[in-house]
Amino acid sequence: MSKVLIIAEHDGSCLNLSTAKTLSCALTVGAGAIDIVVLGSGCDAIAAEAAALAGVARVLTVDRAENAAPLAAVLAPQAAALAGDYQYVFGPSTTFGKDLMPRIAALLGVGQLSDIMEVLDAQTFRRPIYAGNAIVTVKAPANQTLVATVRVASYRAAEAGGSAVVESATVDAALPSHTRYVELKSGGGDRPDLQVASIVVSGGRGVGSAENFEILYSLADKLGAGVGASRAAVDAGYVPNEMQVGQTGKIIAPDLYIAFGISGAIQHLTGIKDAGTIVAINKDPEAPIFEIADIGLVADLFEVIPELDRQLGG
Repeated sequence: MSKVLIIAEHDGSCLNLSTAKTLSCALTVGAGAIDIVVLGSGCDAIAAEAAALAGVARVLTVDRAENAAPLAAVLAPQAAALAGDYQYVFGPSTTFGKDLMPRIAALLGVGQLSDIMEVLDAQTFRRPIYAGNAIVTVKAPANQTLVATVRVASYRAAEAGGSAVVESATVDAALPSHTRYVELKSGGGDRPDLQVASIVVSGGRGVGSAENFEILYSLADKLGAGVGASRAAVDAGYVPNEMQVGQTGKIIAPDLYIAFGISGAIQHLTGIKDAGTIVAINKDPEAPIFEIADIGLVADLFEVIPELDRQLGG
């Protein structure tokens, strides 16, 4: 039974990078074979992406029309039906994983371990608490399936180079009738997923308005970056809450984080402290974000961004 099952995150056409990061965590457990399950509809291409990840033994596909929409209430019973053969069931600590994994744990009648940031041994893990200000060591019971989310900001994506076998799986699971898919809206357009983007451009209250965020979107598109925001910008209605970065938003770890007009409240800094390089642009020389920034520029963002555009050929 000493095996790991990873629930793949995808958008219906491509595998999300969070799956490869979850795999990196699973590889450190040393629990034997690692399988990935793709719950979807018409998911052959996604399964092929998963099979190409180094370290994967097998990719299972549960292909059915109901899985075309990413409804956790629909996916959880199917994942739980497959979980009986595994000691570990892992998913990413993203919006997708935070919605799905607790449901799987509840259906299995076990507790969930959240935000694994380090594996000490097969049953011992480290995770952040108090907004990352403390790290706790957790010992999981050895006699039951461990359902957990992996803090993707703590892991690099697993490399390609694998050639796992892809198998079709059929599950006997009762699906809910009280839940239906309506629509999916995203404020990010075609930009990279904020939680796995290598570059993130972010704006705060200093941006001033929803209209002014357009200049950040333009810059992000030239950089191939995701776009985030502080809680102050979200609360002011400048951007949708899916773009919020921080303790009550998304925890991210891009290679480069560029903050415009963000003062740096502790809740925001919690969400970006694992970034490779932090660049802060703010008119206030006393802004707290300068204390953690690798590069700080005291300047007006409305002067800096046009100059960056010019340098980038805009």
